[in-house]
Amino acid sequence: MRSAVSLTFMSQNKRPKQFKDKPQAGHRGGIPPWKKKAMGGRPDTDDGPFFIYGLHTVEAAFANPARTRHKLVISQNALRRLEERGVKPDVPIEIETPRAIDKLLPKDAVHQGAALFVDPLPHYGAEELERGKLVLALDQVTDPHNVGAILRSAVALSADAVVTTRRHAPEEGPVLAKTASGALDMIRHVRVPNMARFVDEMREQGYKAIALDSEGPASLENTEFTEKTLLVLGSEGKGVRHGVREACDTLARLDMPGEIKSLNVSNAAVLSLYVARMKMGLG
Repeated sequence: MRSAVSLTFMSQNKRPKQFKDKPQAGHRGGIPPWKKKAMGGRPDTDDGPFFIYGLHTVEAAFANPARTRHKLVISQNALRRLEERGVKPDVPIEIETPRAIDKLLPKDAVHQGAALFVDPLPHYGAEELERGKLVLALDQVTDPHNVGAILRSAVALSADAVVTTRRHAPEEGPVLAKTASGALDMIRHVRVPNMARFVDEMREQGYKAIALDSEGPASLENTEFTEKTLLVLGSEGKGVRHGVREACDTLARLDMPGEIKSLNVSNAAVLSLYVARMKMGLG
């Protein structure tokens, strides 16, 4: 990424923030149309149901009212562990052996004996983020491990959403759900067809858009922030694309004091979010 630190990218129980009415529990019956409108989310018509897996991932999906769930395929031991965590499945349960669950999932999937058949999360756009404060956008970041780590960091640092592009970014599916270790169901994941247009829409809602770039006129610490901030980070190698940079209010860089001046995108994201929170007085 041509980024704030000349970034050389390398792969590597909180609910999503609700800015509108809370959707009904995402059980097998799904979300009523009037509630979908209240949520502002739109169902994903491009992808059918799929299995997500792993205890943390499944637990977070049961805690997310926006997640439509269909059935739980689980070992007896994994079911006991979920129940010990206070999870009360609201879908049909099929008890299976770990080996039988292996056959339902991608090769070498680490499922811990739990697989939940779900619909993709609703689609969100800039209009659902009007009441947010801090949003992180990833311009064509392709590695699901990096995006999963960023989702976890965004939840830990209480960001309001993580935004990715529809193309040249990981699908919202089992691999991303697993690498995010539950975070995908704890924060709004906004997927946009055009990042530059999304930046424009966010600026219209009062966000200041800051793109991380090694050619930024000032360090992120010395950049002026407002009450609402959109941080934009770029992809492995290419950084934030020219058109997206042009749509932003300003560029900023991350100055590293040590001999290594480059960070991967997931490390740059957590550092940027931390700096932003301090500069915005969010604690």
